[in-house]
Amino acid sequence: MDETVRQGKFVELTYKVSDRRTGQLLSAVEFPLGYVHGHNEILAPAVHGELEGRAAGDTIEVPIDGDAIFGPRDESLVFTDRIENVPEEYRKVGTAILMENDRGQTRSFLVTRVDDRTLTVDGNNPLCGREVVFTLRILSVRDATGEEIKAGGAIAASADVDPSLLRSLQS
Repeated sequence: MDETVRQGKFVELTYKVSDRRTGQLLSAVEFPLGYVHGHNEILAPAVHGELEGRAAGDTIEVPIDGDAIFGPRDESLVFTDRIENVPEEYRKVGTAILMENDRGQTRSFLVTRVDDRTLTVDGNNPLCGREVVFTLRILSVRDATGEEIKAGGAIAASADVDPSLLRSLQS
């Protein structure tokens, strides 16, 4: 049986993303992330291409230019407003805010700065303007089931529920 990553294989992996210049860890997925290769492209196409032909146990590094994936940084997507104009629940760095323009298009903005008087949001992808390295560890590779292919990833197991618990909830 061929247990290498290719079309129709179910792949579980973990990964981290680091800034290539500074080495700063930008993101990490430490729990197994499962997908069906060729049916559910969950990472950048360049990353999926590098996974092709790899096997469980392999660790690979894939350098990516953030501008090539997300386009160059657009300073017109950075806004600063007076803090009193911003609802309390958005006044924390790292908060994602979904905004809609006058044409009904939505974009996610990230709160990047808050002080006593102002709040700044940025609609650029955080990887714009950065060269990053994806470090991926392939945990398992196997044939995907028909259900997984249809869903594009892992199928959640249905939980067995104790009938007495259901009766107590209905009371």
